[in-house]
Amino acid sequence: MTGDVGATQSFYGRWARAYDWLATAPGVDSWRERAVDALALDPGDTVVEMGCGTGANVSHLRERVGAEGTVVGVDLTHGMLRRAGERVDCAGRENVHLVRADARQPPIDGPVDAVLATFVVGMFPDTRPVVERWIDTLAPGGRIALLNAGRSDRRAAAPFNLGFRAFVRAAAPGDGRVSPTESLERRVRAARDGVYANCPEHGFEEFGLGYLGLAWGEQPE
Repeated sequence: MTGDVGATQSFYGRWARAYDWLATAPGVDSWRERAVDALALDPGDTVVEMGCGTGANVSHLRERVGAEGTVVGVDLTHGMLRRAGERVDCAGRENVHLVRADARQPPIDGPVDAVLATFVVGMFPDTRPVVERWIDTLAPGGRIALLNAGRSDRRAAAPFNLGFRAFVRAAAPGDGRVSPTESLERRVRAARDGVYANCPEHGFEEFGLGYLGLAWGEQPE
């Protein structure tokens, strides 16, 4: 979230339906599958998604933990959670719980088996302490996965970087006084550093022409 929580809620509340369309667009689902795979979930696990948005990841998480597991989605915005609730109700998933709260201070005591955040950490002004707080909720052997987007340094992607900058500017709820793209990338790097510093086992992979980065970490047993 930006420093202005009210502005963030208003922005994403207005754009919940459009965001949901983008979040479930063709091809995007495979990115989400990849992020969920990085959590190495088992049936019966408890997984928390920080900034769950419209619930686009819920079916993937629920599939991994099974009926005996638990999925918790945390989001600040009424509009996002309303759409997520509709998705959960249609699927009849009784072990999915949606919580309206600030993901920077989630009401999760832990321990939990996994934490997921997709396209979220770039909204936090001070990202690393948030990620470290999430890691603190992990049980021994628990995993965290962060999926984010940024500009690509691959030659083939160069023509698309201007489009990416325009997309980030349109999608960011900021006030335009700083470059949303540079701010996004700085925050994503800080989040990744937090994972590396606090999880002895960790990794990172790029895909989608270098526009997508998936960082993961695992706590020792």
